[in-house]
Parts: sequence; structure tokens; C-alpha cells
Amino acid sequence: MSKGEILVVGGAGYIGSHMVEHLYRSGYRVTVLDNLSTGHADAVVNAELVVADLGDREALGRLFRSKVFDAVMHFAALSEVGASVTQPEAYYQNNVAKTLALLAEMRCHGVDTFVFSSTAAVYGDAHKSAIGESSGTSPINPYGWSKRFIEQILRDYAHSYALRPMIFRYFNAAGADPEGRLGERHDPETHLIPLLLQAASGRRADFTLFGSDYLTQDGSCVRDFIHVDDLCRAHRLGLEALLRGEPGDVFNLGSGVGYSVLQVIESVRRVTGCDVVVKTADRRPGDPAYLVADVTKVECALGWRPHYSLDGIVAHAWRFETDRAQG
Repeated sequence: MSKGEILVVGGAGYIGSHMVEHLYRSGYRVTVLDNLSTGHADAVVNAELVVADLGDREALGRLFRSKVFDAVMHFAALSEVGASVTQPEAYYQNNVAKTLALLAEMRCHGVDTFVFSSTAAVYGDAHKSAIGESSGTSPINPYGWSKRFIEQILRDYAHSYALRPMIFRYFNAAGADPEGRLGERHDPETHLIPLLLQAASGRRADFTLFGSDYLTQDGSCVRDFIHVDDLCRAHRLGLEALLRGEPGDVFNLGSGVGYSVLQVIESVRRVTGCDVVVKTADRRPGDPAYLVADVTKVECALGWRPHYSLDGIVAHAWRFETDRAQG
């Protein structure tokens, strides 16, 4: 017997497709809504795919009339910091306006359970310490602001419309399905670990290090990496808490350990046995020096702990990259 009917918005993308597979394995029926602007239809397995835009109220209405959903999970945001600085309108339209359209349709059809993927970018340029959920939020780029706006909207809707949101602030999701079926394949690729692995496999000539003069131990940015499978497991636990009638909350999702970009480069060299040619360029606008999560709250509330180390993340991503490099 199914545990419930879940709508995953953005379920053809990197994190969304992993979430869909995780839900299916956990006993849920899943429907995916995705416009395939950055997602891939062949990444949707064991779920129905509805190709439509998140802002299309007519398409959303048809979908909500066709099925009774127990919950909605949102993975449909544009998420590149640099692009948000140069194209803020696109980020506010997609990440804010279209999410409002989804929330309006949910209200029309009595769906009140919502799991939202937010980001550590809401914290802005944090100090050199692990960041807790009670830390102040002061985004330094439009991507972070778009997520922060939705977080506030969700709080207001929870108060006025009895919406029940669970908000997860990701640090750096990385890695791939351990069995090698799913992984990162953005076009163009902008994420650190897949870029490094493409350089290691020969699909890319070199890797560009943006900024070597940050006030960190080696001059490169420090980030907290979480395996995509660990992230999906936390989302399922949050979803199940809501479905049991527990209140929504805000949780960080990370490993609680910070690695500099240079340390990630060494991990890639160690795991793959391949060299990576590194070139240095100026800092990118909107990149904070240090982002590391305090994950005490999610560990205590949901009983969640990350399973994978940085090398494990790199190893699973490397398996996916070598399969792609071999065609």
C-alpha cells in the first residue's frame, strides 16, 4: 500500500530526480511537474512526468484536479549565484512569482503540506563559525534573496492560511546516486565537484579557481558539502513528520564540516588518481568566503545524520562522470 501521493515540482532536475527515486523506494506514489528547462525527462523514473511550467496556473489547476496530493515538494528554483547577479529578474520571476502561483493553486485545492528547498545563501557572508538556524539572514545575492522572500511568505501563509511548510536550507548538495543511475548534468555545468571531475576525466581541459585571496586557511572559499542521498533522506523525514501532524520548521542541511576549494581539489585527485589542471581567476560577485552548517537542530528533531564523507561524495560523483565520459 502506498504511503501517500506526492507532487515533486522540479523533479526532473538534479536534486529533484534523486528525491523522486528516494520517495518511490520508500513507498510513495510520485508525480513530477517540470518544464525541462534545466531538467531531463529520462531522469524521471518510477513516477509520472507532467511537462508544464510552474507559473502556468491552468496546467497546475488541471493537475490538482486530476489527483489528490498529500504533499508538495519544491525543487524548481533557479540556483546559480553568478547568474542571479547578472539576471535578477529571471530569478525573482521563477523563484518567487511562480512559487506564489503554486501556493495559490495548493490553497484552491486544500493541499497544506509543503516541503521547500531553501539555501544557505540566505545567511549571506557569515563569520568563521558553524551557522545555526537562528543566525541572522542577510543575503548578498539575488538568489539568496529570492529564497529568503519565499521563506517569509511561507511563514505568513502558515499564520494566515494554515499552510504547513518544512524548510530546508541546503549548503552544497553534491555527489550522485551510489548505483550510478542519476547525477549532476547541468548544461552548462557550474558546480564545483562535477567541474573538477570533468577536468579529471578529460572532458574539460582544466578547472578555474575563482578567488585565492579570501580570508580562509588557504585563500580559497570554504564550503560544507552534503551528499544528495543524505539530503533526500532528510527531506523524507521532514515530510513524514508533517504527515504525522507535527509542525513545520526550518533546518540546515550540511555535513557540519567545512572544506576549502583547494581541499576539494585534493580529494578529487586522491579519489580519482587523476591530475587536475587548476587555473586561478578573480573572485565571482556574490560568493561568500565561508559557509558551514551547524546541523544540531536537524539531528535532534528528525534523528538525521549524514552518512557520507567528502571522499564518498566524490567517489559516487566520479562513477557517474566516468560513465558519461565513456559515452
